[in-house]
Amino acid sequence: MSNIQWFPGHMAKARREVTEKLPMVDVVIELVDARIPESSRNPLIDEITQNKRKVIVLNKSDLADSKLTNQWIQHLQTDDMPVVAVDAQHNKGIKQLQQVITKMMAPYFEEQKKKGVKPRAIRLMIIGIPNVGKSTIINRFVGKNQAQTGNKPGVTKQQRWLKIGRDFELLDTPGILWPKFEDPDVGKKLAITGAIKDSLLHMDDLALYLIDYMRQFYPEDLQTRYKISDNDLETLSSVDILLAITKNLGLKDNYDEASLRMMVDYRQDRLGQVTLDRPEVSPV
Repeated sequence: MSNIQWFPGHMAKARREVTEKLPMVDVVIELVDARIPESSRNPLIDEITQNKRKVIVLNKSDLADSKLTNQWIQHLQTDDMPVVAVDAQHNKGIKQLQQVITKMMAPYFEEQKKKGVKPRAIRLMIIGIPNVGKSTIINRFVGKNQAQTGNKPGVTKQQRWLKIGRDFELLDTPGILWPKFEDPDVGKKLAITGAIKDSLLHMDDLALYLIDYMRQFYPEDLQTRYKISDNDLETLSSVDILLAITKNLGLKDNYDEASLRMMVDYRQDRLGQVTLDRPEVSPV
């Protein structure tokens, strides 16, 4: 499969929009997919945000391998940049995230208090690639039918702030950071998790990649879902395993449909909690 390149022309516009708004923000929330914590990070975010306070949020943690999620938290976090695992779909981890942000900002507000400055809400910005759950996170933060929008003094009308109680304000930025990746495996992982439109892809290539990976790291899940025997797993090539899966699904020789089924199964958590990025372990 040729390298997937994903609308790199959008990068300049998204970068400009984020850079213009950063001075108004206290904390940047970098949202990534817990199943691909490294592959779903834009390599330019650190450069764009520079010294801005930042929290990395591993969303969709319910779909990821919990052991590897804990390893990724240890791998990514620093003294100045905490990492929080969140399941926004089921509203888990949001309060912890809010507590982490409040703790992060406490020294700043203490200094402001000494100067006689009245306390105010913490101003947030969420950035991340498509399909990592930005809208869901925003909805969980704000709560249904509780969003209040308005223009802050000195802010253009296109820049909307969502008020979250008295503690937070979230800058609703029009634009999403789009990654440009050189490693073809990154493109495949983004495609498997649904971050790229299926119409741009060759499903059988993605299915073979997923089979190769699961044979190495999650063989039992692959066997259980598709009724693959121990002998087949040990002796057949990945192509032949895909053909076996096709037959076991009752699709005769329609391996394209079987490949699509595998992608749907993965995205809907029918293959188990499979994380495709492994810290300090080379992918297959």
